[in-house]
Amino acid sequence: MSEIPVSPWRGQDLPPGSVTDLEIPISESYVGIHVRIPVRVIRGLQAGPTVGVTAALHGDEINGTGAIRDLAADPDLKLIRGTLILVPVLNVLAFDRHSRYLPDRRDLNRCFPGSPEGSSAARVAHQIFTELVPRCDAIIDLHTAAVRRTNYPNVRGNLSNPEIAAIAKAFGCEVIVDCEGVPGTLRREATRRGCPTIILEGGEVWKVEPGIVDLAARGIKNVLKHFEMIAGTAEIPDRTVIAKQTRWVRATRGGFLRFHVHPGALVTEGQLLATNTDLLGNELGRMESPFDGVLIGMTTIPSIAPGGPVCHIARLPRATAPEDLEEVRGDGDTLENRLVEDLASNVRVEEGD
Repeated sequence: MSEIPVSPWRGQDLPPGSVTDLEIPISESYVGIHVRIPVRVIRGLQAGPTVGVTAALHGDEINGTGAIRDLAADPDLKLIRGTLILVPVLNVLAFDRHSRYLPDRRDLNRCFPGSPEGSSAARVAHQIFTELVPRCDAIIDLHTAAVRRTNYPNVRGNLSNPEIAAIAKAFGCEVIVDCEGVPGTLRREATRRGCPTIILEGGEVWKVEPGIVDLAARGIKNVLKHFEMIAGTAEIPDRTVIAKQTRWVRATRGGFLRFHVHPGALVTEGQLLATNTDLLGNELGRMESPFDGVLIGMTTIPSIAPGGPVCHIARLPRATAPEDLEEVRGDGDTLENRLVEDLASNVRVEEGD
């Protein structure tokens, strides 16, 4: 169980069965006013684990903020046991500027666990880390792609940790990427401190996309069901792909792209992904998939420089062929199929020659 009891917190008692809003000071403005992040704490009537859900660690990645807002407003979300901590915006300083970065131009998600005597970013990271991580038995951190990119939803975590593997699979995402994470990230450092943490990557910056929000909310509820914190049966895809390798396919030439695949596409080794042309449509180069995989990310801006990232491919396990997963997806009205269709509308996809 978590190192620090959930209640009291910031001078507030949080009795079983309560729903409490509080604020955590994380820094000060240029005029010396406290900058605070809003938190909602929902407690069940019985003792149990504490799950934290966070978003907007990068201030422009707000799909998760939309998902947490929906959960916070859901009258049917009643905990049987345990505690749910909802943090819709971790990086308020960047969120207020519609920016990925803090005012000092640092990436907060490279600064954990932080330091009380370090840089401005390190102090913010330290305050968030010490307030949140010791109170949680697990954390779900919600992200999107970086600017000018989009991500097909995928969960990421270090699956060598059995607790993370169980949470990642319980979330119910079609693609799980098995990776430890970069040093200084919240998920890696929280896991090192004994709080298993996963992230969801999905969608674009500056948007609250309905399909991404629905998948994030469904996944959070699935994890709560996994911990027996709420009633019900988990809703998970018919098949989950665990990828141990991903690769960005990059442009060899500068120019204007013609896309031949969309986010979520299942691709085969050697399949044409994009064609690079000059502004009059004359072909300059072709980009192909290095292996069988799922397209989990791509650029949304067609003008590209040499070496620019075009498509992010998660490699399928040896026992899984693209057509196998395509068959599992089928043509039904599933959330996964809706996401493929919605995200494909963000780019113009043309047949390749």
